[in-house]
Amino acid sequence: MRILDRSVYVGPSLHAHFPVIRLELDLGALEAWPTGRLGAAYVDALLAALPGLAEHGCSYNAPGGFIRRMREDEGTWLGHVLEHVAIELQNIAGEEVTFGKTRGAGPVGVYTVVYEYAQRDEGIAAGELALRLLASLLPEAIRPADAVPDGWTWPEARDEFIRFAQRRALGPSTASLVRAAEARGIPWLRLNDQSLVQLGHGKYQQRIQATVTGRTPHIAVELASDKEETNKILATLGLPVPKQELVQSEGQAARAARRIGFPVVTKPYNGNHGRGISIRLTTEEEVQQGFRVAREHSRSVVVESFLEGDDHRLLVVNGELVAATRRTPGHVVGDGAQTISELIEVVNRDPRRGVGHEKVLTRLELDAQAEAMLAKAGLTPGSVPAAGQVVYLRSTANLSTGGTATDVTDVIHPDNREMAERAVRAIGLDVGGVDFLSKNIAESYRKIGGGICEVNAAPGFRMHVAPSEGLARDVAGPVIEMLFPPGTPSRVPIAAVTGTNGKTTTARMLAHLTKMAGYTPGLTTTDGVYIDGQRTVQGDMTGPVSARMVLADPQIDLAVLETARGGLLRAGMGVNEVNVGAVLNVQSDHLGLKGIDTLEQLAEVKRIVVEVATDCAVLNADDPHVLRMSGYTEAKSICYVTMNPQHTLVREHIRAGGRACALEAGVNGQMITLYDRGGHIPLLWTHLIPATLEGRALHNVQNAMFAAAMAFSLGLKLDAIRQGLRTFDSTFFQAPGRMNVFNEHPFKVLFDYGHNAHAVAAMADLAGRLDVGGRRIVVLAGPGDRRDEDLVAIANAVAGRFDHYICRRDDALRERGPDEVPRLQAKALAAAGVPASAISVIPDEQEAIEAALRMGQPGDLLLVFADALVRSWKQITKFKPAGSAGAEAPARTVERVPPPADAPRPPEAGPAALNLEGLIRDERGVRLAPEAED
Repeated sequence: MRILDRSVYVGPSLHAHFPVIRLELDLGALEAWPTGRLGAAYVDALLAALPGLAEHGCSYNAPGGFIRRMREDEGTWLGHVLEHVAIELQNIAGEEVTFGKTRGAGPVGVYTVVYEYAQRDEGIAAGELALRLLASLLPEAIRPADAVPDGWTWPEARDEFIRFAQRRALGPSTASLVRAAEARGIPWLRLNDQSLVQLGHGKYQQRIQATVTGRTPHIAVELASDKEETNKILATLGLPVPKQELVQSEGQAARAARRIGFPVVTKPYNGNHGRGISIRLTTEEEVQQGFRVAREHSRSVVVESFLEGDDHRLLVVNGELVAATRRTPGHVVGDGAQTISELIEVVNRDPRRGVGHEKVLTRLELDAQAEAMLAKAGLTPGSVPAAGQVVYLRSTANLSTGGTATDVTDVIHPDNREMAERAVRAIGLDVGGVDFLSKNIAESYRKIGGGICEVNAAPGFRMHVAPSEGLARDVAGPVIEMLFPPGTPSRVPIAAVTGTNGKTTTARMLAHLTKMAGYTPGLTTTDGVYIDGQRTVQGDMTGPVSARMVLADPQIDLAVLETARGGLLRAGMGVNEVNVGAVLNVQSDHLGLKGIDTLEQLAEVKRIVVEVATDCAVLNADDPHVLRMSGYTEAKSICYVTMNPQHTLVREHIRAGGRACALEAGVNGQMITLYDRGGHIPLLWTHLIPATLEGRALHNVQNAMFAAAMAFSLGLKLDAIRQGLRTFDSTFFQAPGRMNVFNEHPFKVLFDYGHNAHAVAAMADLAGRLDVGGRRIVVLAGPGDRRDEDLVAIANAVAGRFDHYICRRDDALRERGPDEVPRLQAKALAAAGVPASAISVIPDEQEAIEAALRMGQPGDLLLVFADALVRSWKQITKFKPAGSAGAEAPARTVERVPPPADAPRPPEAGPAALNLEGLIRDERGVRLAPEAED
């Protein structure tokens, strides 16, 4: 039994719309050992290890359903059991996860196991520990030899896993703030491995670190950390504080204690969580010992008068007290029969107690500090306290050391409430905790005394949201409402676009439209991350990492996310939902990779984008695979995009008041038209959009329609959409590798990144529509990781449309031979009837482009499909035509491929053409022909 593969999905994926882990699990010989055959003893042992499995419902949808399933005659297979164990392991570590599913993966004994996770490392560790636990319980005869290391025990492994998980989990305070944000619809991102969290997106974001907010003044935190200064400030305001001195030596501590008067307290100058505090010190020797304990945590030590009373934490948020808790140090109560050690074991059996912050209470520990407390009271772990005798194991009442908390918010005296609020305001904290000693919090400190020990920045919320006794208080809610008052935005509009072809151009178009409308967009594309039009990160940035990168940027107020198949399959989407999701098309590309073998499977992957759309799903009505996605979205509206104004379904949709974007013919050309709620909105003539080359680049006409439909669905004004479309061009600067035109040679060059049959056919169609006085030459290739039939389809997409074909390969061979791809495509061209004299095989990309450039003559058109975009574009723009510009490539790099005997001659270029003269100015910009400006 072993894990063959693992994928961690950070957001919506094929498996779920929330974070999950997918394991490919091979049971091997254990395929023959379902739980029914393993027997009741195996199920009982598993249940003893993880009693919480008894609550799993499984397919019965009721507590006990999973155990019932395991005990059936046949039982269930261990892949399914591992799913439930991985979930339960996270549950005992304090995470609330419930989802899982297990399915056969094809080969016998191999299963796809999917389960929800709360934090990545914990989720992975849960799967690995689940595997080990299941193996450890197997009969020795069938247990894999290396499944369980020597000395491994389940209790130790379980506790270590819990500690491991808690070191990586959000702390109780941060987690409560995150839950309060989620309840108010506020998105959040974890920014590091600790407690730094971003609430909200883009320019609306606020940050928290534990309970310190981005609005907490630095000087207030410094003051709260300076116990001496805090004491002085509060004293000058007449607030009750103990006498206090700051000391740096044991002798100074003893003298300070004499001046203040015994008993006293020693504590670190800038400590926290109750560390290093010694209380009720009555002799100079005890004070000196207390100094040494405090010195372990701080260079300076505070000596202050000891105040009688219970320890209270008073929490103030935004100037108002929101909770009050009485804290009691960890202790046991004698029964006259059991030893202190035995009483600790009894207390720790309380199901509310766990490791660290796993549960409401923390287990009591009989450690050196506890033994020191016992020795001070004249006791040992073996002592038997009298019935009712309280034995304290800690001097401070922190929950993290086993203390308990009782909510007293409803009984606190108004004077004490006002005192706490004044103290926190005096220090300047937006969130502060006042440690107050009082014999009775329900009586005024003015009457019975009491005093403020400390004012804490970053006060813990655990004692308030999950007290041992009394009402739980929503203390995180007021913090969130302070950061995001009701009605304050926290989200930026998000648009996601996917499809086989056109998504980069469409995403760039949409980002340009939003910028023209006054937004500061963040854009992710295949060539980088752009903030307000400036590239900040270079590379293929179409996965979840780049999406979160954009949403974390404090400048942006709108996000446009190009979402690629690879990222969806590898890690899912980077956001849980988008306002507008668009699918442009589903064409044959990347099939045979990562388990996606058919167009139907590819459509299911790309459908994720519209499944998580909330406001509008923009769908290509002319693509049947995309059209069927309308049944899978829960968006408020659907906007169909069609280049066929007679589309039956779209016409019915429009008549019903639906939204659509259609291409309609008019006396002046073709008009992009919007429909919405019965309204007919002519938007823009296609020949006025520079990126469409006067409307002849039909693929860019469609891209412009999608960009317009998405912009309209995002709420952009019509004039802003029109202005954006009229100012977006297809220069290399604005859309690298997307139908770039270079017109500074005696011949013209079309430059594109097309790498599948559909994209290549669109560019070949455009080449046929342009007015070319000379020859048409194409430099052709295909990615090495595509199937042979896909590479042949690319060749067939251009066959018969050009006068000469140069076949090359990409730099990355992707497990292909050095000339395997160009040979395969050359043979496909020959089989399609292309003459041998019209085919050249030049494997190297740079040599192939050089040969094409040298082959070019005045009036020719070169269509170059490139892979290394920047290098190839520079090669084209810096090329210097020689006197022998018409010479063919050197014979040593060219291989002719003979055609079949009955191969037809390629047809002549069609009459429908566009003269590029006067239209293309240079590589830096596209200029409309004078007759098109009307």
